[in-house]
Amino acid sequence: MPRNAINIPDKIEYLSILNEKGELDDSLEPDIPQKLLLKLHRAILLSRKFDERLLNLQRQGRIGTFPPITGQEAAQLGAIALLRPSDWMVPAFRESGAEIWRGRSLESVIIYYNGYSEGAEIPQDLKNLPISVPVGSQIPHAVGLGWAAKYRQSDDVVMTFFGDGATSEGDFHEGLNFAGVFQTPVIFVCQNNQWAISIPVAKQTRSKTLAQKALAYGLPGIQVDGNDILAVYAAAKEAVERARAGQGPTLIECITYRMAMHTTADDPKRYRSEKEVDMWRKRDPIVRFQKYLVDKGLLSEDKIAGVESEVLQEIQAAIDGAEEQMKAFGDPIDMFEHAYARMPVYLKEQKEAFAAEVAEMTGEKNSG
Repeated sequence: MPRNAINIPDKIEYLSILNEKGELDDSLEPDIPQKLLLKLHRAILLSRKFDERLLNLQRQGRIGTFPPITGQEAAQLGAIALLRPSDWMVPAFRESGAEIWRGRSLESVIIYYNGYSEGAEIPQDLKNLPISVPVGSQIPHAVGLGWAAKYRQSDDVVMTFFGDGATSEGDFHEGLNFAGVFQTPVIFVCQNNQWAISIPVAKQTRSKTLAQKALAYGLPGIQVDGNDILAVYAAAKEAVERARAGQGPTLIECITYRMAMHTTADDPKRYRSEKEVDMWRKRDPIVRFQKYLVDKGLLSEDKIAGVESEVLQEIQAAIDGAEEQMKAFGDPIDMFEHAYARMPVYLKEQKEAFAAEVAEMTGEKNSG
């Protein structure tokens, strides 16, 4: 029998609109309203300054371990800006910028990283899932939400974020396969920050891109400059419109870089060079976006300084507010809350047993 070639799609595009020098490709510039551009600028600056302040708080012992997002702000905000309030966002654990855009308070982030379960509580009106620390485990949840939206014949979409390391997990492949088969309205945003803790992308896969993994599951895939907020926005816009129209999921690979440590418990100098980090600092997403906005006449150096002053005041107010709120926390029984909408029987039993034990201990102390 002769061998016959099977025609399969094998084309993956790379999209860059605003390069690292701030040079714009006018033919690809997305039509983003001025109000939204300025909102994105404030959000990207807030995300960076909040990240820097959280690092200071952690070093001072005022919060616990957390994962910095410095360098990855554009990959999050350029995508999340396309969602409606009725859409779902499913984060991993390094999406504080996107979470804040979607309504999470700065105070809750601070409280969460102090170890209080109250910081993980999500208001009923926010269609956000809580952060997911086990790598890739949130992807099937996002696909399930997408399947529910399709089943209900809604045009709502789901956007889930994950890193390059998640593409080495089974949950990623199972999620994409299900999404492809059932054409669920899910946008998979991979923030390829080059490192899965200490493992570089080259040791995770032999694929030239992570975006091409979409082809195996019958999904559109695209690779974008993840430090170019315009490119991320443009790619996400296409993906969201496709999903809303019932045309299924998309995988977006954002090429970006984790300029800080994996978490504050990590020492990146043990596995990567300062030369590499310096190279990526020159590709800073905030610097090029600000240049773009200045060139458009939407910002000036004075206006940038004004926005920075505003966000720093907002951050300080959040720190003061969070530390005041935490003075009222401390009842260990609260650990049972915020995990289930309806608490399962076994957890109720554990809660009651724990409450009885605490009451007995407290009674002993009082009687003593």
